[in-house]
Amino acid sequence: MIICNHNQQSTQKLKKRILAVDDEPDVTLTLKLSLEETGLFDVDAFNDPELALSNFKPEVYGLLLLDFKMPKMNGYELYDKIKNIDDKVKVCFISAAYMNPENAREVFPFLKKIECIIQKPVEIPDLIGRVKAKLMWET
Repeated sequence: MIICNHNQQSTQKLKKRILAVDDEPDVTLTLKLSLEETGLFDVDAFNDPELALSNFKPEVYGLLLLDFKMPKMNGYELYDKIKNIDDKVKVCFISAAYMNPENAREVFPFLKKIECIIQKPVEIPDLIGRVKAKLMWET
């Protein structure tokens, strides 16, 4: 029984924690359920970027999944505030509007470098593959 508890604790520690923020509840629910179903991730999902920011804790998340276009605060503004709290956290932006980093930089010229944009809609296996790659997880 102690061995079983130890294995459960070890598995729990191996999971990567993800913060997903999108103003569309169906998107955050899909992200959360799809990624957690793999058993590799724990996902905290928010539909309000300000609420996500107020709940953010440094050194907790391995990856942020942020929608670009949201009311109150866009995804880049949220990322900018979060990286001031935790500059090691990685980010993938999720967008229905921007097909690639160059398109995003046209709208957000202050972006220096965007490495990861996931186009909505995304197939679940592609989403999981992109998240694993961003976290440098061996597939």
